[in-house]
Parts: sequence; C-alpha cells; structure tokens
Amino acid sequence: MSPTRKAYVETYGCQMNLSDGELMSGVLASNGFELVETPDEADVVLVNTCAIREHAEQRVLGRVAQLNGLKEKNPGLLLGVTGCMAQRMGEELVRKAPYVDLVMGPDGYRGLPEALRAAAEHGETQAGAGAGPGAGPGVGPEPAELGSPQAHRRERGRGLTVLDLDPAENYEGLELRRRSSVSAWIPIQRGCNHRCTFCIVPYVRGPEKNRSPQAVLEEIRRVTEEGITEVTLLGQTVNSYREGGWDFPRLLRAVARIPGIRRVRFTSPHPNDVTPELVEVMAEEEAVCEQLHLPLQAGNDRTLKRMLRRHTVAEFLEKVEIIRGSIPDMAISTDVIVAFPGETDSEFRDTLSVLERVRFDDAFTYRFSPREGTPATRFPPDELIPENEGRARLEELIELTRGIQREINEGEVGRVDEVLVENKGREDGFMLGRTRRNKVAVFPREDAQLGSYQTVELTRTTGATFVGSLVATQTEVEPK
Repeated sequence: MSPTRKAYVETYGCQMNLSDGELMSGVLASNGFELVETPDEADVVLVNTCAIREHAEQRVLGRVAQLNGLKEKNPGLLLGVTGCMAQRMGEELVRKAPYVDLVMGPDGYRGLPEALRAAAEHGETQAGAGAGPGAGPGVGPEPAELGSPQAHRRERGRGLTVLDLDPAENYEGLELRRRSSVSAWIPIQRGCNHRCTFCIVPYVRGPEKNRSPQAVLEEIRRVTEEGITEVTLLGQTVNSYREGGWDFPRLLRAVARIPGIRRVRFTSPHPNDVTPELVEVMAEEEAVCEQLHLPLQAGNDRTLKRMLRRHTVAEFLEKVEIIRGSIPDMAISTDVIVAFPGETDSEFRDTLSVLERVRFDDAFTYRFSPREGTPATRFPPDELIPENEGRARLEELIELTRGIQREINEGEVGRVDEVLVENKGREDGFMLGRTRRNKVAVFPREDAQLGSYQTVELTRTTGATFVGSLVATQTEVEPK
C-alpha cells in the first residue's frame, strides 16, 4: 500500500468515539496517510461507529452501503467499519455488508495501517482468484505484522476482522489529530466495570482500564502549548478513575492547576462515585466548570435495580443536594431511559416526578432499545413495553424535559457570562460559543477569533440555546 494514500474518518456516537476518531486520524497521519475532508477524495474510508442503540447501527449500515458506491469510481478504495458497532457485530457485519474490507474494534487502532495493508492484499488475492463478495476464506497468507498474540483476525469473504479486546491497550504514545483548535477531549479511562443491564459498552469496550496520571497530565500540558485552554476528561464512568495511588478528585485538581488551562469538564460520571471529595475539588478549583452530566436513567427504585444501577432514587437526590449545596450555580444534565422492560405506568410517572423535582438544565432522553448480548434482552418477552406505549412515554418525557429547560433558560435571560468562542454561527456575522455552564450562545461579532473568550449578555433564548450581545467590558484571550 502506497504511503501517500488519502484517508477519511467519519465518526458517529459519543465523545469517546470522537476522541477515537482523532486517534485513528493521528495513527494514519503518522504512518504517511494524507487526511482529507470528504470521502470522495479518499482511498481509505473508515466509518467509526456507535452500538448503543439499534437505530444508530441501522443508520451506519445505510451509510456504509452508500459509501460502497464510491468503489465504482475508485475500485481500489478500502472501506472499513471501526468502533463499538464493529466490535459487536464482527463477522456478521461482513456478511451483511460484504463490500466492507475491514471490521475493527476499539482496541485495534494501533495496528490500523498494517490491517489496512492486509485488507488490501487480501482483496487483491480474492480478485486474482476470481472470488466474489460471497466467497469463503481467502487463500493468501496473513502478513506477519498481524500475528501478535493478542490479535484475533479472521477473513471471511473479502473482509478482515480485528476484534480482540486488549486489557493493556490505553493508546499511550500515539499522536492524535484533534479536529478542534479550541477544546480537547482527553481520554483517561477506557472500558467499564459496571454491568448496567441495558448497556452494551462493557461487552464492546471491555473492562475498565485507566491511563497513568503522569501521561494524562503530560498530554494536557502539550495541549496548552497548542493554545487550547479547555479540556474535557473522558471515561465511561470517568469519576471511578483510580491508578497508581491517584483517584479522580486528585487527578481533576492536578489538571485544573496546569498553567494555561482555563476550563476543565469531565464526562460521564457515575452517581455512585460522586463523593464529598470530588464535590470539594469542583467547588474549590476555579478552572473546573459549573457543569455536570449526571445520568439518572430512571426515577423508580425497582427499575433502577433491574437496570443494575447500584443506587436508589434517594441516594441520587442526595448527591444532587450535595452538589447544589456546595455549588449553587451548577448546571446539571442527565440521561433518561423510558419503557425499560417491566416498567409500569406508575413507575414511569415516578421518573417524571424526579425530573420535576431536580429540574435538569438538559436531558438526553431515550426509549429502551434492546441490544443483543446485554442482560436486559433476557427479561421475559411479556415484559417488553409495546412500541406505541414506549413512544408515547418518550414523547411525554421529551415534552416535560424541554419545558423545564425552557423555563430555566428563560430565567437566565439578562445574565452576563463568559463565552468561549467555538465556531461561526449559522447566520452571517454571528459566532457560537459555550458558557462555563455549557449553555450554547450565539452573538454578533464576526471578527471574534476562535478560542477567544468574550463576555456576553444573554438577551433571549430559543428554549435550548441563547442569543446574546457583547457587553462593553469583555475578556479576550487569544490563542497562542
């Protein structure tokens, strides 16, 4: 494979997936690939995927089929599917989409260039043998580079699969290609030790593995040298981080004190690991933003127990009370799932009651989606909520959460906040940014530089976002 080939990475899903997309881009660039902005320009197209919901997988399958059309224009194009969906489906993905050349799970990215080379060589072997998409295993030898003990790679049809989970792989020492010059994702943890019955993540990303604190801090120091002043620490249950005598509160405090860092966020924490020590750090460290994403999932104890969340509604509410008691200005967002198997209408109403009591600033709402391989799929079939009932519950949930968000934001009109400029707005002459409390604001200032800080009065709200205006006194920190 020529080192001058062009690669395009397209990412779907959560912040960890976005970070993995930056990781893959860095691996490719450091191995001689040119990164391009559209799939039409590329010789290698990688679709980096999410497996959290069936709808997301169906969307990706449709996208991959669409991208296969590019092979008519470029017969040498390599099409790969990576990430959580690739790990979950494995060889089934090759059977459903026989035009896919590479299926790679989340722990295979260090060997991405070698795997692409092997996929290309295997494709040539199949073509030379007259094998079509439905052919059996290839006859060509597997390259020696792919023979590492932890690797599990099998060829079916034309596709190559790289699916082993590696308990030691933290991707230390690899270069990332960050897509943003304003804010940086910093993974500190991969995988998950929780076994929430609805969640596929532990099965596609493996058990929890934490990076060394020294490596995390060094990466953030390098980020500041690039002029980035905001970082978000990433982990599946980020606040359960423990490594080498360090826990998450200690790491968070150390990150917040790195010269050049002005804002620190983290996602997604588990309610069980919201401790007084963590709240103390959040209250004391100026760089830690007044914003927290705290997944509730359900507001009924029986449902939480069946979800295996390991906390009660009362314990969750106690954590919220502790947070708001120490940091009154804290903006809290959440995740909620309705129509979980066996959920009664009364239990659903309990969830609505908790939402009305807590009044989250934002909520990501879902109807239960069964994921093959998760414990929730083993509940009795008669406990599944009919689709029409599930949709009705979701619609009611969305109406409530959006109404609460609108009321909160309407109450904040007139507030003056510091906004970190992230991008141009949709309308000419407007810029878009976020406050420390993660509220999105657009404001007129065409010449405001990305990465600068502006002081903005929030003059009106659309419900979810704000329109603002610059005030006479403003704070600007231009990137280095």
